Amino acid sequence: MGQTVFIPREVDPTEGRVAASPDTVKRLAALGFDVIVEAGAGTASRIPDEEFAKAGASIGKAADAGKADVVLKVRRPTDAELKGYKKGAAVLATMDLYGNDAAVAAMAKAGITAFAMEFMPRITRAQVMDVLSSQANLAGYQAVIDAAAEYDRALPMMMTAAGTVPAAKTFIMGVGVAGLQAIATARRLGAVVTATDVRPAVKEQVQSLGAKFLAVEDEEFKAAETAGGYAKEMSKEYQAKQAALTADHIAKQDIVITTALIPGRPAPKLVSAAMVASMKPGSVIVDLAVERGGNVEGAVAGKVVTTANGVKIVGHLNVPGRIAASASLLYAKNLFAFLETMIDKASKSLAINRDDELVKATMLTDAGRVVHPNFAKAAESYQEPAAVPARTMVADASAKPKKAAAKKPAAAKKSSTGKGTA
Repeated sequence: MGQTVFIPREVDPTEGRVAASPDTVKRLAALGFDVIVEAGAGTASRIPDEEFAKAGASIGKAADAGKADVVLKVRRPTDAELKGYKKGAAVLATMDLYGNDAAVAAMAKAGITAFAMEFMPRITRAQVMDVLSSQANLAGYQAVIDAAAEYDRALPMMMTAAGTVPAAKTFIMGVGVAGLQAIATARRLGAVVTATDVRPAVKEQVQSLGAKFLAVEDEEFKAAETAGGYAKEMSKEYQAKQAALTADHIAKQDIVITTALIPGRPAPKLVSAAMVASMKPGSVIVDLAVERGGNVEGAVAGKVVTTANGVKIVGHLNVPGRIAASASLLYAKNLFAFLETMIDKASKSLAINRDDELVKATMLTDAGRVVHPNFAKAAESYQEPAAVPARTMVADASAKPKKAAAKKPAAAKKSSTGKGTA
């Protein structure tokens, strides 16, 4: 009997994606693994249990996670899920770690070997494993579809006997994978597209897709990209110049889509309340960074907000999950491609090479310790919060509030917070 791979149904009710497909199940079975898929895991991604069974999986229940040597997930395991995993199990998922020190500590305490798929290095060998790119690509597409659904006019220019319908003016802010796909999708739908980004390398990419590029092209702009291809955080001075340039442009747009994210940091604010107020009634803004605080002032996570001047600000959560059937197929392939590099073909079992560059980049916890350099120091100093006494959890409604005694100002303490790790 071979080792077991378990694919659970995601516990978050808003998550429709699944970490396997019939194709990856078939491949795992061919490598000698016993694959168990929790009943209903693929339902929201239009993959019925029967399809997984035909591919060679057994249909099981959540408790089967305790048998697994490998667990493939979409989202970070919850504390309840961790209790069901056996020590030493390898867990591959998108971990969403920054600002979640307690979750990192919990995974180490559970004794699992956790891999954060979003830390996959952007190198040629790892392109097929890059979950950020595969999911961002679909998010960029879906952002345009969501914008078109909220926009009450046609996107392409239409010349008819009754008159001409003008093309929608669409502005994409942030030209990473999501931004490029948003440009391509908006262009296919007939919109007139402009785009901006702080990285000079994307200018040609924007123009190659038929859009116009807008940016403050000074010396800081020329050095605004990290070795990994991400945008650097720009100075306050540059941000002010860029804001002045884009403010007038935004006022003329029908649709604005923002995609700017910096790994490990809050999303930069790109669109102010004043810019929103300058837009025409019926205009639409889609904020793809809303889960990290948002690029748009006034955006609300999980909601579509209509401002006083009639502008809709779309703040959908988990945008790739809104197109789960497609997102799951790509995500499953990402996970399988990485897992395959850790399988010994001769013994048909998991054999993690801890010196491999992909393992070093993504391994978060191992043998009861936090091993990723970005989180190891924080884990050493992390302490679980003390339990709250039961008597303090419910206030006595009949008690009269006591006047607080005057306190002397406490001496300022030095912050123990480390610098950003992005």
